[in-house]
Amino acid sequence: MDFIRPDWKAPAHIQVASTLRLGGVSKAPFDALNLGDHVDDHPAAVIENRERLLSALDIERAQWLTQVHGIKCVEAKGDGRVREADACWTEDTGLACLVMTADCLPVVMTDGQRVLAAHAGWRGLANGVLEASLTNFASPHNVHVWLGPAIGPLAFEVGPEVRERFCDHNPQASECFTPSLRAGKWLADLYELARLRLFEQGIQHVSGGGLCTFTDKRRFFSYRRDIQTGRMATLIWKTAS
Repeated sequence: MDFIRPDWKAPAHIQVASTLRLGGVSKAPFDALNLGDHVDDHPAAVIENRERLLSALDIERAQWLTQVHGIKCVEAKGDGRVREADACWTEDTGLACLVMTADCLPVVMTDGQRVLAAHAGWRGLANGVLEASLTNFASPHNVHVWLGPAIGPLAFEVGPEVRERFCDHNPQASECFTPSLRAGKWLADLYELARLRLFEQGIQHVSGGGLCTFTDKRRFFSYRRDIQTGRMATLIWKTAS
């Protein structure tokens, strides 16, 4: 099983992995490593895929979430309970914080002691999911952030109301949008919108970006591209050393 790993300067005991759509047992259109249990895939296939994922990463416990495009961040637990939130954090070694995506932006954070994973689509970004997540750290200056695979700036077309939401918050957000070929539409750069929000909060260490789930059909699921499709996962956890 292959993963995307961050190239960042977080402490060595902080581990991150972002899955591809390859290496699982789900049948089309969820082929193959679908980890979402809410997309009408066969439940047994999802269970098998999740077990394969955790086994491949040597993780015993993970916090699965029911994501609702909100800003709630909860403490991860190792009790097997699925929690409704769009971000989770922990200081426990061996417990993975995890979010699922298929175009939305997965964001992981750590200060070396605490790890956090957040699900940030445009609604979550606009409503402040990153800002809400960062309140779980003592100092933003010590936080390292990595942006996982998401829909890229040449594929993410939105209406003017989306652009207005971000520009009303910060006029600099206008630089994250370019006119689409379709009149009245805009192409949004989720990566740059996230960076702008993070820099506003004093975050100095941001890496990742540059991948596009929409255009890379071989490696990534994409809801915008396929509608009925699977979900990838991005995980962050601490090891003992």
